[in-house]
Amino acid sequence: MSQPSSPDQNQNLTRKQRRQLRLSQDFAQTLTSSDTENDSDSLAPSIHIPQLLSMATPIRLLVCSIGNPGAYLNTLHSAGHTVLSALASSLSYPSFQKSRIYPNGLVSIGSDFTLWQSTSLMNVSGPGVASAWRHFQKESRGEDTRLVVVHDELEIALGQVKVRPGTASAKGHNGLKSIGESLGGKDYMRIGVGIGRPESRDKRDVADYVLRKMSMVERGRIEGAAGKVEVELRRLSQG
Repeated sequence: MSQPSSPDQNQNLTRKQRRQLRLSQDFAQTLTSSDTENDSDSLAPSIHIPQLLSMATPIRLLVCSIGNPGAYLNTLHSAGHTVLSALASSLSYPSFQKSRIYPNGLVSIGSDFTLWQSTSLMNVSGPGVASAWRHFQKESRGEDTRLVVVHDELEIALGQVKVRPGTASAKGHNGLKSIGESLGGKDYMRIGVGIGRPESRDKRDVADYVLRKMSMVERGRIEGAAGKVEVELRRLSQG
């Protein structure tokens, strides 16, 4: 029968733990020792760096969707709003509502993310996003934070999602251009929700396409993208 670990063994274990803490820097870890059924003394295996990564303190995310208000909420151009509403519902977050802390939009605050929907017109959504981001950072009190913008994306198939840095080309998307200007080039991430593209590249045809009402099938596919968006958000929250 094995004997309990001696104080010297425990002290050695603590030194190992400290070495791993220095290697991992920002990641906390725990290390335990236990008896085994073998006749010799045994310590529980050390926690390795890949395991430490999963223990990282999550980055707080402000997730903003941009689109158009009022009669244009149910259009392809407002796919970001549709996805964020579906995400809030799937996470059992409170309904979106006005907030003095986060002006120029509607907010739903849950345990994992702060969700914010712009109430400005798409082409001038930047100032509202920048204002919400400043308030969010002020509330964070030194915690690591990240801004994520969810928007409609012509260049990918309906219901698909793609993550890009905010500094990537806006490709003619006026909402993203407005955000870039308002943030003054500051770093953020964006998640594009695919709405497909009409065959015609004519600007008027594209405008008619993105501003028309979504069909039931289209809405279902876009709402269905909420799960993919959640996966990407959780990945971004881990750095």
